Amino acid sequence: MRVDFNVPLDSSKKITDDKRIVESLPSIKKVLESGGRLILMSHLGRPKGKVNADYSLAPAALRLAELLECTVTMAKDCVGTEVMKQVLALQDGEVILLENLRFHPEEEANDPDFSRELASLGEVYVNDAFGTAHRAHASTEGITHYVQTAVAGFLIERELLYLGKALQEPERPFVAILGGSKISGKIDVLENLFKKVDTVLIGGAMVFTFFKAQGYEIGNSLVEESKIELALKILEEAKAKGIKLLLPTDVILTAEISATADCHPEMITSIPEGMIGVDIGPLTTEAYRNEILSARTVLWNGPMGIFEIDNFAAGTLGVAHAMAEATAKGATTIIGGGDSAAAVAKAGLAQEMTHISTGGGASLEFLEGKELPGIAALND
Repeated sequence: MRVDFNVPLDSSKKITDDKRIVESLPSIKKVLESGGRLILMSHLGRPKGKVNADYSLAPAALRLAELLECTVTMAKDCVGTEVMKQVLALQDGEVILLENLRFHPEEEANDPDFSRELASLGEVYVNDAFGTAHRAHASTEGITHYVQTAVAGFLIERELLYLGKALQEPERPFVAILGGSKISGKIDVLENLFKKVDTVLIGGAMVFTFFKAQGYEIGNSLVEESKIELALKILEEAKAKGIKLLLPTDVILTAEISATADCHPEMITSIPEGMIGVDIGPLTTEAYRNEILSARTVLWNGPMGIFEIDNFAAGTLGVAHAMAEATAKGATTIIGGGDSAAAVAKAGLAQEMTHISTGGGASLEFLEGKELPGIAALND
C-alpha cells in the first residue's frame, strides 16, 4: 500500500503533525482486520535519491504503532533480499513499513526494474496517497504494470468523491474562492472552474495584477506584469459567461512585511505610493462571507493574504469562519489542500469543513481537470 507519510519533523525527529498518518488509518485497518499482511511504502522529504538518516521513516513507524496499538516492523530499505526476507516473515494481520522510497533515484524516475521489484513484495496494490497521485513515480504508476490488482484506498475514494462531485455535479449556488500570490499558478484552475461555478471570489496578492489591469495604483504590491493582459481576459470571460467574479473593494496595507509592522485598511481606489497590500480588507471579508453563506457548494484554494503573520491574517481567517458557518447550514465545503488547509487549521476549524484535501499539488491538478497518473493507472 502506497501511503503519504510525508510528515513534518522537528529538529529532534519528532512528528509535529500526524494528520497524514491518521488519515491513512481506515485503509490500513481494513487490510489488517481482514487478515492481510500489509507492506506500507512512502516517501519523506527530498533526500534526492541518496540514503539520508534525516529522512528516515522510522518516526512514522513509531507513531503508526502507537495509533494502531500493535508492532510496526521498520524495514532497513524498500527493496533487496533483506527486505524480501522481512516481508516473507510477516504473519496475517502484521504490518511492515518500508524505508523512504526516495533514497533510490529510480523512484522518481519511474524506473521499470525498481517498480517490478516493489511489486514483487506483494500481491494486491492499494494506492491511498492522494498527495502524490499527480506524479508518475515507480510506487504510484510504475508498480501497477506488475500487479494483477491495483485499487484505490478509502482516502483517495474520499478525495475523488468530494473534489469529483464538486466539479461534476455541484449543488448550486457553487462558489469558488481562489487566493495565493500568482495568477499564473491558478489560471488553469480558473479556466476549468469557469465551466462549473456561479461565483468566484478572488483574494491573495494576485488581486493586484487584476487591479493594475483595471488601471488602479497598487503601490509596491506584488504584481505579475506579464499577466496583466491575461487578467483582463479573465474578467471579460467571466462577464461573457455570466459568472459573478468578485475582487476586493478594500485591502490591508503596510509599509513593510514584518510581524511588527503597522497596517490599516484602505479602499483599492486610493492605495498610496510605497504601500504593500497584504490581505483583503474588512468590507471585502464581509462581502465574501455573505457570498459564502448563500452557497450550497464552496471550494477554497489559496489564502486571502499573508496569513502566517497574525496582523495580515484577518481576511483568511474570516473566510475560514464563514466556511464553517456555511457547513453548519448544510453546504458542502471543500478545502483544496496546501496553504488553505494550514489556514483552516490555524483558525481551529478543521473539524468544521466537509472535506479537506490531503494533496496540495494533486488537488490543484485535479481542479485543473488534469488526469492524475497515480489514479488513472489503477484497474479498480
